[in-house]
Amino acid sequence: MDNTTKTQLLDTVLAQVAKFGVTATVEQRDIKTADGGIDAYVRIGRGRQTRVYAVEVKKGLRPATLGAVLHQIEQAGKPPLLIADYVTPPLAEKLKARNIAFLDAAGNAYLDQAPVYVWIKGERPTETPGADKAKGRAFQASGLKVLFALLCNPDWIAEPYREIARLAGVAHGTVGWVMADLPDLGFVAEINGERRLLRPELLLKQWAEAYARTLRPKLIIGRFRTDQTRWWAKAKTAKYELIFGGEVAAERLTQVLRPETVTLYGERVNPRLLVDYKLHKDPGGPVEILERFWAFPTKEKDLTPYPLIYADLLHIGDARCLEAADLIYEKIIDGFKR
Repeated sequence: MDNTTKTQLLDTVLAQVAKFGVTATVEQRDIKTADGGIDAYVRIGRGRQTRVYAVEVKKGLRPATLGAVLHQIEQAGKPPLLIADYVTPPLAEKLKARNIAFLDAAGNAYLDQAPVYVWIKGERPTETPGADKAKGRAFQASGLKVLFALLCNPDWIAEPYREIARLAGVAHGTVGWVMADLPDLGFVAEINGERRLLRPELLLKQWAEAYARTLRPKLIIGRFRTDQTRWWAKAKTAKYELIFGGEVAAERLTQVLRPETVTLYGERVNPRLLVDYKLHKDPGGPVEILERFWAFPTKEKDLTPYPLIYADLLHIGDARCLEAADLIYEKIIDGFKR
């Protein structure tokens, strides 16, 4: 969402809070931080009793992107406030459970900090909410594959387009239009005659959210269930031409998570895997196999690259996974600084 759209949505929503008997004032907009930014600081209250919130403005909020939004907004430092065009009742319940304040353009709200207490859900939007899509084709499905390669290996930004295309597993032309977008988005600049990747921390967050919304649903090969417990702890994934992502990968890297889901990436479902671990097809099963979409080798031979582990954890989005995502995020940022 561009800054003009964010400003309009923020101002529209804040203009409605008077009906709750409170005032809302924007104190600062577009605050830059080391790992991205905050859309605004807003003061909300009654009379002299007020509280300043760090605001994240989102359009087209969906369950698949909620984890990424929560991870970003909870790092703001001040009490977080989500401003959206529409928060569905199920999403409202999830935000309330996490004690994340929100306001939307339909009139739904949750504020639970003195001096303001408001809880409204179920109001319907007057317009169909649009998706919060980053502008440009770089954040379309094939463009996300290029961005993923660059996030895993930022130095590749200086490689010839043909080499980037090979590593990312996309057509040569795809790299061309992604590279045409990135300078306008503020993520690439030419310095001393060489392309450089800028603001990789912000690019990572935007990529993870767009991946969950746009690319990930296209990659799912199948979902399964088994009665065997912790079967994945002894599974030799190379035997099945698969590697672990998500919670299993995070547990192995951080030791802070007991996996409840198993995410695997590969070219196909190996029938031997299903037999060995008694996996049965189940559309809602906790074991998912997704298509591997990159062509370069991984740092950990049996784990997906760190940015993908991070994105999968945000996709799951519960408190356990967001805690682990914080640790994976720090590992990725440390890599950017080297």
